[in-house]
Amino acid sequence: MFGLFGKKEEKSPEERLAGLQNKKDWAGLSKAYYEMGKAAMDRGDLNHAQLWLHRADTIYSADDATCEKVGDKIMDDCSDRIGALEEEGGLLYNSLPAQIEEKAEELNDPQLRIWGMLSIARLANLGGRLARLPGCEVLGELGWAVDMMFKSIQEAPSQEEYQRLMSVCNGLYELNSKPAYYTGEIEVPGKAPFQVFDLNGMMGVEQELNSCIDNHLRLLAALSQGAEPPAAECGVVGCTILPDYRVRTGTGNLEEDPQIKAELERIWSDFAAVRDQIPLEEIKKRIAEYKQLDILTK
Repeated sequence: MFGLFGKKEEKSPEERLAGLQNKKDWAGLSKAYYEMGKAAMDRGDLNHAQLWLHRADTIYSADDATCEKVGDKIMDDCSDRIGALEEEGGLLYNSLPAQIEEKAEELNDPQLRIWGMLSIARLANLGGRLARLPGCEVLGELGWAVDMMFKSIQEAPSQEEYQRLMSVCNGLYELNSKPAYYTGEIEVPGKAPFQVFDLNGMMGVEQELNSCIDNHLRLLAALSQGAEPPAAECGVVGCTILPDYRVRTGTGNLEEDPQIKAELERIWSDFAAVRDQIPLEEIKKRIAEYKQLDILTK
């Protein structure tokens, strides 16, 4: 479309991204996110730089053909910028995982695993809604998965349960290479739509879920064989703040976001509960309540 003087009208960033998504031009989409991230970083908007540069990296890292089209120059600069962002202590993207790792030192292995399960439970409701999108069906298994994981710390699972959990684990690993990960979105009452790509924050929610479930599978295998179990991981704790969604749709001031404040309260409440060894029945009740929680609005 041209203006009155024959000059082509500039597309908004949203229109440009939508056009690339519709064409399934993943290399073009990756470059667009890189340019947006670079511009944000150059003007000192580090939260948006984190958001867009990591999206660029996720896309070109998922496919060799896309990687080749994007080119080494962009990928090298994107990687350098991401590395620089990782050194920024003022970013909640960095400070929260550091706080969680510090707190994790106060917990034993079973307590740390339960802390992670409580976080997974709070993603179950959102996962169920995202599972309606073609290609995202695995996210609908999060509620079942956390119930099975919690049950299995008290009694050995059946072979069928183990295999199903392994399928969930594998499906989460493959999710960020699917087109729906870059294009899918769901409506959120009273708020901006949630994009599947908003899961990309905090090292990738789906990848941290994969890592947590994989670790649990290795624990179950070790226990069944009398072998040394793997050490518990805490990466999935903190993913529930969903910072990419908050940055993309808000002001970028994560510390003042009411949903993030509410979620941080839940994270530290969970920590205190598992540290103080509340009864497993209370943990089970908390998991059930969390599975019903709309984490985007509460």
